[in-house]
Amino acid sequence: MRVGIVGLGYVGLPLAVAFAAADVDVVGVDVDARKIDAIAAGRSYIEDVPDAALAAVAGRFEATVDYPRLAEADAVLICVPTPLTANREPDLAPLLGCAEELGAILRPGMLVVLESTTYPGTTRERVAPLLERGGLRAGVDFNLAFSPERVDPGRTDFTLANTPKVIGGLTVACGDRAEALYGIVCERLIRVATPEAAELTKLLENIFRAVNIALVNELALLTDRMGIDIWEVIDAASTKPYGFMRFEPGPGMGGHCLPVDPFYLSWRAREFDMSTEFIELAGKINQQMPYHCVAKLQRTLNDRGRAVRGARIAVLGVSYKPGVGDVRESPALKIIELLRELGADVAYHDPYVGALEMLGLRSTPLEEALADADLVLIVTAHPGIDYEAIASRVACVLDLRGVVTPVSADSRVVRL
Repeated sequence: MRVGIVGLGYVGLPLAVAFAAADVDVVGVDVDARKIDAIAAGRSYIEDVPDAALAAVAGRFEATVDYPRLAEADAVLICVPTPLTANREPDLAPLLGCAEELGAILRPGMLVVLESTTYPGTTRERVAPLLERGGLRAGVDFNLAFSPERVDPGRTDFTLANTPKVIGGLTVACGDRAEALYGIVCERLIRVATPEAAELTKLLENIFRAVNIALVNELALLTDRMGIDIWEVIDAASTKPYGFMRFEPGPGMGGHCLPVDPFYLSWRAREFDMSTEFIELAGKINQQMPYHCVAKLQRTLNDRGRAVRGARIAVLGVSYKPGVGDVRESPALKIIELLRELGADVAYHDPYVGALEMLGLRSTPLEEALADADLVLIVTAHPGIDYEAIASRVACVLDLRGVVTPVSADSRVVRL
């Protein structure tokens, strides 16, 4: 059996390695030649895939930029990006381009599964027609399904193997084929009736998180004005053994899912003459958090007789979450941009992100970043860094992640 995977990023590369480790021949395709070269050299660019894992499957996994190589595959999994346009609308260009390429090489009996997050109806209404251009019919001559990726980069307790895999086939037979495939690498399969149900399942998962994060972020804005410690309130509420799920405030949302996925559904809802006001309000609140954090930083410095202009700010952590080097949609980028516009001298330290080329910055060694800093801003709390120790020896800390315990007699620590 041979599996093809289009898109060798945070979703596609772990999938490729998993299938190859299960003695399945894998051919991966990506438009980024640098990824192809890295894989050929046995160098992983994904935290969840160590170099040793690539080396272990070298004989089973080949990467290329050539789509025609996928004609050899029995199944093709699509794992390409589905970002937003500048107007916060779905950008399906990478996905539709991929479908056109596959349509030209599709063979009878092939299985195609879309994993990229998208709005309900994409698989049936947008992908299927492009695949059918060569004359083969979806659900009759080839199999088509949607199975959303559930990757949480940097996480080790839930992986591809033990995270339940949702599958929605265009037909019952399509779903059966997809189940047989994913059963090779996934321990538990969750079957839903249609691709649309599977597409909406993924959106619901991330909208649930986005809305609840927005709720605690809005409460953080309120408690900031009321002089109440939001972290103390959340700690107290979390002691309730039922009916409450802990979410924490922060500088905003980042990554390839949470800041993007809700807008896919709200855009689709407008085609059904409905405005998803709850979802859109959550997005608005979360997008405003970097501005609130910068305003709080201004007040914190002002309370100490210091202006932002000319102040040396040490930003700790710029990736969107702890333990990974992914900066997609990271709120740290907007925060740094706003601080520099205000005239601050900004340096950052992040052991996972060596450079922010879009901002012309490189990661500074921790001690160098802390030296003479007027304020240390904790944006992303990476493992392995003793933030309590840092707070005890610098002039001032603004903690946006609640990782430093404030001491009432010590005014150096301010929390979101």
